[in-house]
Amino acid sequence: MNLRLCLPAVAAALAGCASAPPLPPQAPPRPPVAQPAPPSAVAPMARPAAPPAAPPASAPTDKPAMPKQASAPPSTRSSPVAAPPASAAPLATSDAAARYERVPFASLPATSDGDWIVAWRAFLHSCEALGAREPWRDTCARSATVDRRSAATIRGFFATGFDVHRVRAVSMLDGKEANSRDTGLVTGYYEPLLKGSRRPSPKYPVPIYRVPDDLIVVDLASVYPELSGLRLRGKLEGRKVVPYPSRREINATNALRGRELLWVDDPIDAFFLQVQGSGRVQFEDGRVTRLGYGENNGHPYRSIGRWLVEQGELTIDQASMQGIKGWVARNPQRLNQLLEQNPSFVFFRELPLGDPGAGPKGALGVPLTPGASLAVDSRHIPLGVPVVLSSTDPSSGAAFARPMMAQDTGTAIRGPLRFDYFWGYGAEAGEKAGRQKHEGSAWVLTPKGVAPDALLKR
Repeated sequence: MNLRLCLPAVAAALAGCASAPPLPPQAPPRPPVAQPAPPSAVAPMARPAAPPAAPPASAPTDKPAMPKQASAPPSTRSSPVAAPPASAAPLATSDAAARYERVPFASLPATSDGDWIVAWRAFLHSCEALGAREPWRDTCARSATVDRRSAATIRGFFATGFDVHRVRAVSMLDGKEANSRDTGLVTGYYEPLLKGSRRPSPKYPVPIYRVPDDLIVVDLASVYPELSGLRLRGKLEGRKVVPYPSRREINATNALRGRELLWVDDPIDAFFLQVQGSGRVQFEDGRVTRLGYGENNGHPYRSIGRWLVEQGELTIDQASMQGIKGWVARNPQRLNQLLEQNPSFVFFRELPLGDPGAGPKGALGVPLTPGASLAVDSRHIPLGVPVVLSSTDPSSGAAFARPMMAQDTGTAIRGPLRFDYFWGYGAEAGEKAGRQKHEGSAWVLTPKGVAPDALLKR
C-alpha cells in the first residue's frame, strides 16, 4: 500500500534527512517539479513562478502523467511531445504571474454553436465536482433550466451569469513587472490504446506497474502553506527519506518485480502512456480495461524530444510524438538510452472502463470531454472554470476559438498561459495531440462578481 504521510507527523523523520540526497519536490497536477524551461525550447503527460524542481513548461511534446483531485489522483502528465516551431515568438514562461483583465462578453472571439453544445456537457461535469460549493452552488443549480440542445440558450447562460477575464502573463524583475504577454503555448494530449495481456510473454514483454508499497508521498502544505500543492516523493532507508529510484535504476535493478499490473507489446507505447498519464489496454479476447494515473517516482520530467534535438538527431519541427516514434523505429538499439534520459516514472491504477465514449478522470475528478476539456496550471487558472481558448487546429492549420472547461493539470503545464488540449481517445486523437504545438490566448469565465483570484483561494 502506498504510504501517504503528512507533516508535521513526519517532520522529525525529515529532519534526519539532511545528509541524504535531496528529494526532488514534485507538484501534483496529469502528472502531476524541476526548473522550468522556456516554452520555446523543446517539451510532454504527466496533467502538474513554479516551486523549485518543476518540470519543463513546454518544448517537445512527450509528456508525463497527471496529478489531481480529491476524488481522483493528481495528474502527472507533462506536455505533448512536440516543440513550437523555431520561428515562433517567445512564449510566456512558467515563472510568470497572472493578470486578469475584465472585458465584455461581446469581446470574446467568434465561437461556433456546436462548440458551445459540446462545452455544455463538460460544464455539467464541472458542476458535479463544484456544485455543492460557493460560489458555484446557485450557478450550477440554474444550469438545470438550460436546454442543452440550444447553443443560443447555453451562450446566454454564460453571457448573463459570468464575468469574462482576459488572461495575461507578466514577467517579474526585481519585484516589478518587466513585460506582459497575452499568448502562451498550447499543446495536446489524448487517451492512447495499447495492446496487452495479463501475463508476460515474448509478444507482451513490457510491464506496466502499480504504485509500489515503499513509495512515500509527503504533502508539505501542512507545515509550509506557501508550498501548497508541492509534494515530496521518496522511500525510507532506516530513519531517512531518500529519493525513489529513477527510471534507469528501476529498469536496471528490477526493483518493481511483483508490482506489475499487466504487460504490453511496445516499450515506446508504454513510455507515452506514462507521458499521457492514462490510457486503455485491449486484450486479445477484445476486452478493454482503463489505466489511470496512480503516482510517480518524484523525479523531474525530462523531455526525450528535447534530448534528441540537442543530440542533433531531430530538428525542433520533427520532435513530435510521431517524429520520436519514427526515430526509435530507425534506431531500436538506442531505445533504452533514449527513454532513460527521462528519470521520471509513472505508476498506474486499473479502473473500470465505464462509458467508452467518456475520457479518463482529470484533476477535477470528473471525466474529460474530448474537444472541451483543458489542462491548466491550477495556480493561475481555477479548476472547473470555463475558458475560451483561441489557437490553431493542428490538422488544418486554421485558427479556432472554442469554449472549454479547465478540468485537468499536468507536470509540464506551468504558467498562466500554458494549456494542454484534450483531444480524446485513439489513434486519430493521438495524431492531433502529437502535432498540437501552437500559440494561444485565453479568457476565463467566472460567476458574476467573483474574480479568478478569489476562486484560486478556495
